[in-house]
Order: sequence, then structure tokens, then C-alpha cells
Amino acid sequence: MSSTELPETLVAAVPRVSTVRVADGERLHAVAMPGLTVTVRSRPPARPGLPRALYVHGLGGSSQNWSDLMHLLADTVDGEAVDLPGFGDSPPPDDRNYSITGHARAVIRLLDARGRGAVHLFGNSMGGAVATRVAAARPDLVRSLTLVSPALPELRVQRNAVPTALLALPGVAALFGRMTREWTAEQRTRGVMALCYGDPGRVSEEALRHAVEEMERRQGLPYFWEAMTRSTRGIVDAYTLGGQQGLWRQAERVLAPTLLVYGGRDQLVSYRMARKASYAFRDSRLLTLPDAGHVAMMEYPEVVAKAARALIQESERATDETNGRAGRNDGGGGDALGDEGDNGGNDSGGS
Repeated sequence: MSSTELPETLVAAVPRVSTVRVADGERLHAVAMPGLTVTVRSRPPARPGLPRALYVHGLGGSSQNWSDLMHLLADTVDGEAVDLPGFGDSPPPDDRNYSITGHARAVIRLLDARGRGAVHLFGNSMGGAVATRVAAARPDLVRSLTLVSPALPELRVQRNAVPTALLALPGVAALFGRMTREWTAEQRTRGVMALCYGDPGRVSEEALRHAVEEMERRQGLPYFWEAMTRSTRGIVDAYTLGGQQGLWRQAERVLAPTLLVYGGRDQLVSYRMARKASYAFRDSRLLTLPDAGHVAMMEYPEVVAKAARALIQESERATDETNGRAGRNDGGGGDALGDEGDNGGNDSGGS
């Protein structure tokens, strides 16, 4: 499909298998841009005039992953959570670019299109890598950065992360799909929860039911495996980059105050990386949760919200003081993102 076609044409071409769940007080709306449409989940802030926040989910996730935290922080920020292209309720991008840089560009384009200034940016897992790239490339768009188990390169990859990484190999996704076609949505959902939660027993029956319904919906989307496969390949590609485009080098360039959240039972991002990350991000705070897994904002939302609120309030005070002295010096403007080998439509991958 040509990138010159209207975004509405792309949305109409994607079949909808069922309605995406929206919690009480939330709303979904689409933001259309040339060649790209993303869905944004929001809830009204506790009062007008609160600073803005944007939440970015991880691989296989959606904006729903942030519902609990967004609700808890509604007294502190005016929050929105984005469905990255090809995930949640967002259709695939026209260029089929699911690299970390591609996702980061989508976030930057969303923020620029909204025209509301800098935000408090949150990211989990793959979304943490995306948020890191955004903060490094466009410091004018980020007031503070909160990263939950960010997918930053590791010398020794977690053993349980290897099967997911194998999706990046051509043909593997199609093979896995054939091997698991008899699995029910509940079996798949329980498998994901066992991998992502420090204690899957903490998941309520209601939350499990909602997760199963969402899994059933996603499996009915024709681009489900494409988004998963190419996004996985994007993570692997980003891990192999060196020089200025390496994620650790970009972490060192982040100017925004940063909160790092790591779980002691994380099977996908090593708990050992917490110390390295705290040194890489120049203005960092570290929150370690020994019993949490890969999605601490879903497992311990109150604890994460308390730490994030403290960071946001601190950064807002610092911004007010700076503005009072000399006015804000934005770093902004153009797209400073590099290119990590966009894995777009000419990709021969196995979806």
C-alpha cells in the first residue's frame, strides 16, 4: 500500500475481530498521520493543567498494560498510553518498519502531532528501548523517563528470553504457529503470564479473563505474527548495533532524570543489568523489586506509582526553577534518529 494513501483507507482495510477492552474511565481514540495511525488510550486527569505523560508498552503488549498505573498517576499527570504500530488497536505502519528506530519515530511523530510539549515518558521492555532512543534523539520532548525492565543489550541473554529471540529468524514464526495451532488462547495467555510475572498467582481471575479475551482478539488479526516477528527482529538488530546508535551509548546521552525499575524474578531482562543501567543514565534513580517479574507496573502498580510520582514532582520543580531563571532551552527540532536497518516490506521474514 502506498504511503500516499489516506490513513483512513488503511484503517478501513484492517478487519476488526472484536472490540478492544476499555476500562471504566478510559477512552480510545485514533491519531492519524501520513502513513501511520496509532490508537491512544487515555483517562481524564484529576484536575486540569497537570503535566503530560506518555506510556509505551513492550513486545506483544498494548496500552492496556498501563491501565493500572495510569489510573494511580491520574492525580499527578495527564496520561496517555499508545498502542505501537501493529499492536493493540493500532494497524500496521505503511512501511512495515517494526525496528526500534521505527517504533521510536512513531512515538516522536505522535508527540509532535499532539503539539503539547515535553512529556513524562514511560517504557516497559521493548518500550523501554524505544523510550531511551526517543529521549536521546529528542530531549526537548522528554521531561522525565521511567523505564520498567528496559530491553537494553546484555552480554548474557536470559535463558528464557532465547525462544522469543528465535522469532527473529526467517521461518521460525510460521513454524511456531503451526506447532502451536492447537493451543487455546487461555494456554497461550497462561504461558505468557508465567514468563512475565514474578508470581502468576497474583493475577486475579477477572484479569486473566480479560487477558484471554485480548489474546483471542489478537490471534484473529492477520498481521499478528508479522508485528511480533519483525518487532523481535528489531530488538535483536538494536542489540547488535555499535557506535552512536548503540542503545547503551544512547542511554548515556539521555538528559532527562530517569527512574529505572527492575524485578528480581524477571525471566527476560536480567536483574544484574540494574547496576549497569544506573551508571549509564547520568541522572538516574533505581527501584529494585525482588519479587517482581518483567512487568512490575502491572504486578506492583502502587509501588511503581509512588516512585514515579516522586520523580515527576522532582523534575517539575526543577523545570519551574529553570524556567524562572532563564527560560527553557529546548534541544529540539528534527529527526535525530539513526538507522538500524529498517526491516520493512522487503523483509523475507517468516511471518
